This record gives sequence, C-alpha cells and structure tokens, in this order.
Amino acid sequence: MTQVKDKTNQQLNMVLAELMGYTVDKGRPGRVLKGNMSSMPTDYCTDPAASLEVQAKAIEVDAALYLKTLSAKVYGTTYANVEEYDLIALIEVKHLLLASPRERAEAAYITLQGAKA
Repeated sequence: MTQVKDKTNQQLNMVLAELMGYTVDKGRPGRVLKGNMSSMPTDYCTDPAASLEVQAKAIEVDAALYLKTLSAKVYGTTYANVEEYDLIALIEVKHLLLASPRERAEAAYITLQGAKA
C-alpha cells in the first residue's frame, strides 16, 4: 500500500472523500458522487474549512490516534514516540480542536483586540 506521504493532494482528497462516505464515480475517474451529482472530491488538503471537517470526523472515530498522529506530523516524529503523559495532554487539546466557529471567532477577537492595546 502506498504511504500517505507519497500520495498527491488529489489522491489523498479522493481517499478521504471515500472515508467521509462519498462514493467513487466509476464513470468519471477522479470524481465522487454527492447525492446524484458527480463532482471533484472536497479539497481536504488545502481548504481550511474542509480540513476542519475531516479533522472532526477523525476525532469522532479515534481521538487518541488522530492526536498522536497529528502531533507526530507537526513535530516530525512517529506517533509511537508520543509518551502516555503526552497523550493525556493531547486529549485535552481535542476540545480546542473541536471548538465551534463562534468560539474561535470570539477567541480571535479578544486576542486581536488585546494586541491592539
């Protein structure tokens, strides 16, 4: 099986679309079915809103694995190197990652207002 790092954005978007529940359009390679419509898969690799959608799904399925893997990606280690006490801290981060858009907006407002003062 191809490593995820070897996949292009397009390939990764297609696989993620399938994992998010869309059906591959067999008549149109590189496209998925969204209801009765054939379209390109969502751009999870570069669209911030789409990345939040797939992040929420991953957290719903296995928060600990997602957080360990994300930590490994960000810090350039393997997720097996994340210590158990680090995992507990990462689980707390889960709540921040799942903040509502309003909560993010309010936090940004307070931060940006504070920076102006």
